[in-house]
Amino acid sequence: MQENQFLPKLASYLLTVAKNNTGKAPSERELAEYFEVSRGQIREALAILEAMELIERRAKSGIYVKEDQHGIEQMAFYARAGIPLEPMQIYEAVEVRKIHEIQAAELAAERATEENYERLREILDQSEKRILSGEGLAKLDHDFHLEIVRATQNSIFHNICTTFYVLSESRLPVYFEKEERSRKSHADHMQIFQALVNRDGALAKALMNSHLRNARSYWTELLEPGSDELS
Repeated sequence: MQENQFLPKLASYLLTVAKNNTGKAPSERELAEYFEVSRGQIREALAILEAMELIERRAKSGIYVKEDQHGIEQMAFYARAGIPLEPMQIYEAVEVRKIHEIQAAELAAERATEENYERLREILDQSEKRILSGEGLAKLDHDFHLEIVRATQNSIFHNICTTFYVLSESRLPVYFEKEERSRKSHADHMQIFQALVNRDGALAKALMNSHLRNARSYWTELLEPGSDELS
């Protein structure tokens, strides 16, 4: 089994067992027997998980899954591994994403290149076709927003926002199950794009703020069923 396939499986198993065992995970020997691999492979994988601060070794006690799993890299790893995140973790990620992307819209209006504009046009054209065929935006929404962040020409900014998207991307298809959300999102994207083309940073920032408020309201509704904020 390749490392990129084994690590998520191991992490998922450790998390499941630890939840029912006061945080304690199986020993190296038990893990090797369970996965039918060598103890050396288990030891190497555990070293990676320990470096990521997902687990810790306690002298004369064993291996434990860390209780605090709110680091962005930890949550991103779990999201990629298909391990469910708590709704509040995703909600908070969306909130932080909003803060970053509002600023990104302003910077993109100043720094976007013709290549960025062309890519955004392609995404908008594809979005319109999907809406006409009755399909949700999901990944295209993801692509549109990340292209705006890429247009800031700041690679660190882009890496940060990409990580936040990993946390919530599995829920995007859920958000876009309703056709009106895809239509509303596309209309917002068109307005934001025009502001970027016009190099109007203040307007792009304001439009992005308004646009992302809808996604934030979705998570408010998810966590508080009685909420009527969702538009």
